[in-house]
Amino acid sequence: MTISRILSSLRRFFLAPHVLLYWTLAGLLFPNIVLCHTEHLPLWAALANILLPLGIYGLIISASRKTGRQVWWLFPFIFMAAFNVVILFLFGNSIVGVDMFLNVVTTNPNEAIELLGNLLTGLATVIVLHGVPLVVGAIQHFCRCKATPRLVTGVRHASAAITVAGAACLTASQLTLPTYSALNDLFPLNVFYNVELAVERTIATSHYAETSAGFTFQAQPTHDDDERELYILVVGETVRAASMQLYGYPRPTTPKLSSHAKDIVAYTDVLSQSNTTHKSVPMILSAVEAENFDSIYHQRGIITAFHEAGFHTAFLSNQRPNHSFIDFFGEEADEVHFIKNDGKEHADAELMPLVRDIIGQEHAKQLIVMHLYGSHFNYRERYPDSLAAFMPDTPSEARLENRASLCNAYDNTLRALDDLLDKLCTLAADTVTATTLVYTSDHGENLYDDERHLFLHASPRPSYYELHVPLIIYTSQAYRDAHPGEAQALRTNADKPVASNSAVFHTMLQLAGISSPLRNDTLSLASKTYRCGQRFYLDDHNKAIPLQRYPFAPEDIEQFASRGIRLTPTD
Repeated sequence: MTISRILSSLRRFFLAPHVLLYWTLAGLLFPNIVLCHTEHLPLWAALANILLPLGIYGLIISASRKTGRQVWWLFPFIFMAAFNVVILFLFGNSIVGVDMFLNVVTTNPNEAIELLGNLLTGLATVIVLHGVPLVVGAIQHFCRCKATPRLVTGVRHASAAITVAGAACLTASQLTLPTYSALNDLFPLNVFYNVELAVERTIATSHYAETSAGFTFQAQPTHDDDERELYILVVGETVRAASMQLYGYPRPTTPKLSSHAKDIVAYTDVLSQSNTTHKSVPMILSAVEAENFDSIYHQRGIITAFHEAGFHTAFLSNQRPNHSFIDFFGEEADEVHFIKNDGKEHADAELMPLVRDIIGQEHAKQLIVMHLYGSHFNYRERYPDSLAAFMPDTPSEARLENRASLCNAYDNTLRALDDLLDKLCTLAADTVTATTLVYTSDHGENLYDDERHLFLHASPRPSYYELHVPLIIYTSQAYRDAHPGEAQALRTNADKPVASNSAVFHTMLQLAGISSPLRNDTLSLASKTYRCGQRFYLDDHNKAIPLQRYPFAPEDIEQFASRGIRLTPTD
């Protein structure tokens, strides 16, 4: 066959309306079929998830003989299907959630490009299933191609019958399955519902300045006015406890912190209430927690509490501003520095000169909040060659076969964190100020750890590796001498269960001697009355789910148990 005949055959193939019609329907239905398997849908729910959308798609595409134009009428559905295919390749299950849409808004472009550049298989699938029909549809519409009356009539009649059958299956699902909800279980209706929720939350966030205008902690200092105090809160990113030497990891990922054993307490049983940054970090920086998360629109952050108590406050970030609650809470400080505002990438260690400068101002009472970039993928870009202890650290593409080098690179990011925290501890030890440093991470990270082949974080269903995070508290000798009761309580509570997002705020206030009606000492690790109680996971719809009721995979249950982490309340 000559090249001209091949080209002629391809032209006829791609300009054939019936090929475009069936190709489009197949691409649209692909995520529905996969979701029936990944979400373990019962028979009636699975049939409804396939038949009802197929029938509606068929009715839309057969509403006119101009198939190319009708494909573009289906664009919202095609977009959602394509987005969900990427999610399925990334996490292996679930639909596009509210948090996924909000992540798109709050994730910086460089991070997104790095991630998408390593999802070539998923992107190629999207191009074939959804990109090609859109391009061919535009070409056919431009060329005035029309389907035959027989084709559109046949598809229309078949689609009507399929729609009726799908509606019957939907009714059967609602009648026979107690937990079934079309808003949660029928794709793409559930995704459009999540879009609505994401828009509502974005609008509410945009009005934060007005809704929180009258808020006050009524904070008051209780420590002596002439006592010099420095408190540093370091919020890390994407650091999991499972890969830290301090938590039993066999590799020396935290050798310098380990040398500060007499000055630090590493809490062993700490779980985050969210595996997404835009929820977890604001909870760390405020009195908001999973059980009352929606109160975030009316509250201010920990920086305001310290400011009301007379502290000079500073917020130092190695993130780009994204008009989120993290920014709002950070901008409450007397000094605010986003070092990426120059458009360049920076290492977390580049925050140190700012820390030294602020401490050098010698305010009697100081709070410094640091928000790191941490161990975000691409890991190889997060540390200098001098801290590359584990080799090889390339290739760095997000592929299962690269797991060894990815783990090496990830562990090297922890060496960089170890180096930074060591510098902060040494700086604190060199002052005569009573100093406390609190470090925790927003969430952990998946590293192809088991047969599920999960990677990254913010998965629709959190894994053990995303929720078990480090929490480390350093106290200087001057602080321990001035406040022995709090220092002793910190060590007494070292092995107790902790919900990081609810504990940090109250611990920081008690350590600093700040009284407030919102301070709860039973949630403070510096209190002898500390008790964790029930721990929760904040789901995609902002519902606080008790951990013992969350449907964790068997692999996660095994990991929690092997590390002595109890999901049921212990108090």
